[in-house]
Amino acid sequence: MATAEFGKAVRRWRDRVSPEAVGLPAGRHRRAAGLRREELAPLAGISVDYVTRLEQGRASNPSAQVVEALARTLRLSGSERTHLFRLAGLAPPGPESVPAYITPSVQRLLDRLTGTPVAVYDASWTLLLANPPYAALMGDPSGWRGNERNGVWRQFVGPGSRARHTPESLRRFEAALVADLHAAAGRYAADPRLRQLVAELRARSERFAELWDSGTVGRHEAARKTIDHPQAGPLTLDCDVLTVAGSDLRIMIYTAEPGTEDAERLALLTVLGTQALSS
Repeated sequence: MATAEFGKAVRRWRDRVSPEAVGLPAGRHRRAAGLRREELAPLAGISVDYVTRLEQGRASNPSAQVVEALARTLRLSGSERTHLFRLAGLAPPGPESVPAYITPSVQRLLDRLTGTPVAVYDASWTLLLANPPYAALMGDPSGWRGNERNGVWRQFVGPGSRARHTPESLRRFEAALVADLHAAAGRYAADPRLRQLVAELRARSERFAELWDSGTVGRHEAARKTIDHPQAGPLTLDCDVLTVAGSDLRIMIYTAEPGTEDAERLALLTVLGTQALSS
């Protein structure tokens, strides 16, 4: 059961995170320098009411996913993250679990890419973080919950993505995605959330089950993609996937060739964010 100490810790750490640190405008009329509850909640993927109940000690048994999301959003150090898990009555994730901790050094790297669409996924392709340019390009993920945040799930069961595919490129992409997940399942065979994800994908998608049962193991690689944006139109971009050594995080970065129309459209999206663009 979450204790009052858990809530006090969340409130204390919330107060020390500046809005600018998480890509939000500071504003002129703030009573405190830290994040408001209504700012923390969407960043962590939980409701404002739940943040309130956690801070007041009225919410019991926060899940490991919630604690991890709070630790990530509050930019906790490794020891602080461990402490928050223990305050929640949970054991910190061990080496058998898919890593979801974004280290301060990786966070600093992301902070320097504020004008570039960047997202961070774990080894199971569950979205951990997406910056505002990424949300503007690929769709705002702040309202996604549970399996909706998993890229493999969205490809095979959900609405897919804005990336354009030919039938052949779609076959290659899906095969690579499943092969990559297969490799992760081998590395983290004891992770219950990953096992459940695979089981649900196999039950919901015949195509996924077919690819999974083929047993191929590989990696989702960088590629040149055309993104069909509903307002800005098509953008042809380079999509690079960087893997963080030691944590198995995947950093997905979209860039455009300088001086092209795609670069101009991407710059416009970055400035306007998720607002609707005029045609």
